[in-house]
Amino acid sequence: MQMQKKSDSSRKVWLWSGFFGICLSFALVWGEQLEKTDHVAFGSPSHAAVLLLLAAVITVLTAYSWKWLAAGAQSDKKNEAAPGENSKAYDLRVWLGLILCQIPVLLAEYPGFFVYDAQTEVTEVFTRTFTTHHPLMHVLLLGGIVSAVHKVTGSYNAGICTYIVLQMLFMTAVFTYVIHCLRRWGVRKEIRIFSFLFYGIFPTIVMYTLCSSKDGLFSAFLLLISVLLVQLQKNPRQFLQSRKKMAVFAASAVLMMLMRNNGFYSYLVFIPFGAALMHRYWKKVLPLLVIPVVVYLMTNSALSAALHAEGGEHQEMLTVPIQQLARTWQSHPEGFDAEDVQILHTYLSEEGLSHYTPRISDILKTYFRNAAYDADSASFWRLWFKMGSKYPATYLNAWFLTSYGYWYPGAVINVYQGNTVFTFTYTDSSYFGYEVEAPGIRHSLLPFLDTFYRKLSIERFQQNVPVVSLFFAPAFWFWCMMWMAGYRMACVNDVQERLLLWTLPVILTWLTVLLGPTYLVRYAVILWYVVPLAMAVLQAEKYRI
Repeated sequence: MQMQKKSDSSRKVWLWSGFFGICLSFALVWGEQLEKTDHVAFGSPSHAAVLLLLAAVITVLTAYSWKWLAAGAQSDKKNEAAPGENSKAYDLRVWLGLILCQIPVLLAEYPGFFVYDAQTEVTEVFTRTFTTHHPLMHVLLLGGIVSAVHKVTGSYNAGICTYIVLQMLFMTAVFTYVIHCLRRWGVRKEIRIFSFLFYGIFPTIVMYTLCSSKDGLFSAFLLLISVLLVQLQKNPRQFLQSRKKMAVFAASAVLMMLMRNNGFYSYLVFIPFGAALMHRYWKKVLPLLVIPVVVYLMTNSALSAALHAEGGEHQEMLTVPIQQLARTWQSHPEGFDAEDVQILHTYLSEEGLSHYTPRISDILKTYFRNAAYDADSASFWRLWFKMGSKYPATYLNAWFLTSYGYWYPGAVINVYQGNTVFTFTYTDSSYFGYEVEAPGIRHSLLPFLDTFYRKLSIERFQQNVPVVSLFFAPAFWFWCMMWMAGYRMACVNDVQERLLLWTLPVILTWLTVLLGPTYLVRYAVILWYVVPLAMAVLQAEKYRI
């Protein structure tokens, strides 16, 4: 009987490691082709051979790494750390330490990274002309603070810096709460020290802690949701008896959705899965998950009505179909008959189609005619389906080229190449926006540190260094999370422990960005934020959560 159990366990390990190996090998082989040639050669025998060989190697390495980790988990149980007590002094030291880590970079980049639609958002507040293109809550928060401080001080830089500092205080508080939970759960001190240093000095995290874009706050709220879901799954009865924790969860979910539109869609899909995983408590969990959606819809509608925000833009939701049609028109114009051409030009002009670029749809989608789509969306979808039936490989390549940076660790993030912004032109890299948009002006107080962050942002620099470049790649952290999830499925026997509830909102958010206009770190920075949490719960059964 014991041998049968070991045999079943070993078979399960090989099954899941094989699945992981196949998926990762596809990502590596196809990603390399996209990086070098702008398309995947789906029928290439040589690439198929490489894919199979790579899948076999990854499968073996993955299986043995899981077995080694599982064996280590058993031996470590005797030496697990004792859970720490609540200590406000400890939390305060961690929080102040994280703030101190940020200050040199803030001085180097004063007034902070004011970029990624920042000018557009504050202009909406200055002119009292609002649209639903950007989340209204973030527009009011950013524009309101900049405007209010400018009125008092006469300095836009002071307003920008005030917003950045307030955001930094909140985000470092969330990071502190994560470390607080690790200590409470009895996670080893080495992991907590790593977490502190990771949150405090890793450049990608620091960039978005000090950046005005909505992505940092969005990801901070998503991280807070993730930590609370760990506690809900491990001890549902205790969690559901705590009004404070339920209130913080609901508020975090609402604010997460208000910070970025795709947060609403990922959270909506999460609800049935979350309730199903908590099946014994679904009657109590379901209202907890649904109430934030109701509050979000009411709040967003109220803001839109109060601000008379203009809507009606469809191109953000249609990014992938627009790219697919444009690539098909570029590659196979002979496939369009006269009626097809007429329909296509109803939605996208010939000039607009000439602006097709494989890795980003920002310019092309501005030419999309929303009025035509409002009048007759059916013909758009008929044309899209017709061309997709004719040229499925072209459609796949069009989609992969705007998303492969999220699943191919070797992708160089340079989607803005050739674009001129306020203070420079992107040439070698567009890893991060870096600049300060008007009306702000950069006054670096630590030029040597400013030079370092400039290199990280708009030069190849770290993206050219083997191994090091992986830690700056969103795809690397995604596959680390998939490796962790595979380990849980293969090596953890308890069904309740096997599926990690907290990973679902993160993975669903990752799936939504695959349908976005391009691949950028800003859309996937949550993959960095959850690294300490993933390390802590990798063997969650040994911690007293």
